[in-house]
Amino acid sequence: FNKSIAVVISTVALWLAVPAFQAAAIPPPPPKQDGNTKDGPKLKYVPSAELTSEQKKTVIALAAKRGIKQVTEISTYVLYPSPFRGITVKGVEQIQGREVTTQVLRVQFKDWAPEQQKPGKNDIQVGDFWAGKPFTRKQTILKVAKKEYRTGTIQGLSIAETESILSRLLENKYTFGANVRQTSLDQIDWSQPQSFRKRGDVISVGFLHKGGTGSGFFELEIKPTDEALNIQQLFQAIP
Repeated sequence: FNKSIAVVISTVALWLAVPAFQAAAIPPPPPKQDGNTKDGPKLKYVPSAELTSEQKKTVIALAAKRGIKQVTEISTYVLYPSPFRGITVKGVEQIQGREVTTQVLRVQFKDWAPEQQKPGKNDIQVGDFWAGKPFTRKQTILKVAKKEYRTGTIQGLSIAETESILSRLLENKYTFGANVRQTSLDQIDWSQPQSFRKRGDVISVGFLHKGGTGSGFFELEIKPTDEALNIQQLFQAIP
């Protein structure tokens, strides 16, 4: 995150991590998605944060000044529970074996940012949009049942072990403890794994909410058994 994002984070409380058995907020509508076209990158806008054609061109021009010469995706998001919104720009993916790296740029728009938020000293501004330096996002490709999934973090597990865990979750081959509700499990998007970490005998995994961007995410504590996975705890970060 650049300085402008840090200002927003210090201004509002973005997420509240609570046990999943507490009542969860109703998620916002999923983002609108347009596939790659001859006219430009893939667009993934949340309903309350849509760019006009001219604004999109400005964002692409800003990304070029920040070193992303070919934009493959532009998405928007809301910093819940605040009304402030932002833009994410992705460059071309570089794939080497199972590893995927992508240049990602966080863009701020004057009309969507807090009134006191201004471009930083090292930011580049084009019109009403500005951005700091892009960062590199690293992901690992997982292959389950002839489909590919991507996750950001794997710690203490091999790729084969991670794929085995994901396969069981996708096939509902798991049990869960008394503090975990089926209604909470039903909200998890198992096709959007974010992290897999092993500490001792306990494995922590993260997944996004089915509601899409801005809907929150889940953190599960799992203990593997010979026959299935046992979900012992489930925590949810909600808007």
